[in-house]
Amino acid sequence: MTHWYYADAQGQRQGPFTAGELGGHVRQARLGAQSLVWREGLEDWKPLSALASELDLPVGTMDPPAEGADDATELHIPAADAPYAPPAAQIATEQHYVGDGDVVLAGFWRRLAALFIDSMVVGFAYYLVLIVCVVVLGVGGSLLMRGGNDAEGMAAMFGMMALVYLLYPVISAAYYVGFESSGKQATLGKMAVGIKVTDIDGRRLTLGRALLRWLAVMLNYLTLYIGYLIAAFTERKQGLHDMAVGTLVVDRWAYTAHPDWQQRGLGTATKVILAIAGVIYGLIFIAMMAAILIPLATQS
Repeated sequence: MTHWYYADAQGQRQGPFTAGELGGHVRQARLGAQSLVWREGLEDWKPLSALASELDLPVGTMDPPAEGADDATELHIPAADAPYAPPAAQIATEQHYVGDGDVVLAGFWRRLAALFIDSMVVGFAYYLVLIVCVVVLGVGGSLLMRGGNDAEGMAAMFGMMALVYLLYPVISAAYYVGFESSGKQATLGKMAVGIKVTDIDGRRLTLGRALLRWLAVMLNYLTLYIGYLIAAFTERKQGLHDMAVGTLVVDRWAYTAHPDWQQRGLGTATKVILAIAGVIYGLIFIAMMAAILIPLATQS
């Protein structure tokens, strides 16, 4: 199947599309006769009108693009072999760029900022669900015990205790595994700082690989968080859990059609998140020290 691309109003490559899909854009007046298109085998971008017969489009009835549509005649579009318009051999089956472009690995601080956001999200979800479940089970257990059903009441209480211990890992697993195996390849925290998770070859994680990665995080706790810290020193910025299951954390534009959009620095979002985290944990530390020192001062 031939893959077609067109240049939008910002001069960015859009696609791939089938010939039928490209024709649909024309019928919706998103593209006009002078809109630039490209397919495998062409040496350079061409006006749509020059390829209308190949696409089975009637040039005479082709409408000009609607206001704001993707007519790129005034834009400089790189040649077809430029990085953002790769040959067909560089287009993967999942429609992402897999050429030899540089891959920006996510450093320790971007990952730390993402972890802060994710911890807040999972913690909030945990306590929200826990409160609802505790209220329901607690009220139900009390009513059963008052009604003389002591065995069922005690079972409800034990169920509530089990819920306290099991609910957090269930929510955490669903959150991390679901998001990291999704099309975004990233949790909400990773999306916020512009990073994602891939396998060693830059592919999207399967559900099973994402689950193994979540389970491998336990290695970081067993090593007193050293497993997280080594991401700052390893060659490929991998934490212990990444090395265990063969995953990478990279910029969100890595392994896509726009590798040149990758960000090497921390970025504003990461800096803001780290600053907020610093303030919060600083206040917690001050409160803990005050709780220890104030009673000692009053006793003396």
